[in-house]
Amino acid sequence: ALGREIRKGFIPSEEGWTLLVADYSQIELRILAHLTGDPNLVLAFRTGQDIHRQTAALVFGVEPEKVNEMLRTRGKEVNFGVVYRMGVFGLARRLGITREEAKAFIDGYFARFADVRRYQEDTIEKVKQDGYVTTLLGRRRYLPEIRSRNFNVRSFAERAAINSPIQGTAADLLKIAMIRVRDRIARDQLPARMLLTVHDELVFEVERSAADALGRAVRTEMEGAIELDVPVEVGVGTGDTWYDAK
Repeated sequence: ALGREIRKGFIPSEEGWTLLVADYSQIELRILAHLTGDPNLVLAFRTGQDIHRQTAALVFGVEPEKVNEMLRTRGKEVNFGVVYRMGVFGLARRLGITREEAKAFIDGYFARFADVRRYQEDTIEKVKQDGYVTTLLGRRRYLPEIRSRNFNVRSFAERAAINSPIQGTAADLLKIAMIRVRDRIARDQLPARMLLTVHDELVFEVERSAADALGRAVRTEMEGAIELDVPVEVGVGTGDTWYDAK
């Protein structure tokens, strides 16, 4: 509720200007598809499927068109929970289900997206040998804790080994996009300012008359900031408040 009030109170600094928000769509799962090369995950994004809806249909045993918003939300929890190595207990607690049901969901997920599990196992073995993981652009995170005798410390390092290439690549992507958009605004002499980043989105203020031009430029530069084996998609919205723009 507080976050919503903050977003409603965040408005353009000048009369006649509006806010524009550009948001990467499911970027971490798209990066995962690229890193793993999993054919089912890649196909889902290339054909424009709603990956959370598809996962919900899989784990809850219903047709995709029968997945309501509640089931889709739970499918999203499964996607991110399993991808970032949440265990049976954690997923059961998150979804309010039994451990047996959580295990069945995880097993069902990896039965469909087998290369995701293979990627996770290979990544952990590689970091044990090298001592670090890298983003797609080569930025390293060292994880000496991977060799710890303490189970909790070692488990944290294993999760970090899985997370860091994905989340780190998403962070790299956003930084490249910021530079490209900044240069594009200057080159096209657009009456606009980049204000801030929030997770995987960029927030701008722009003269109303230039909002469409800025939206097209921002989408082009953000989607082209890095090349993946699946499409990179950016949603753009405008509004008098940050809340409305989203």
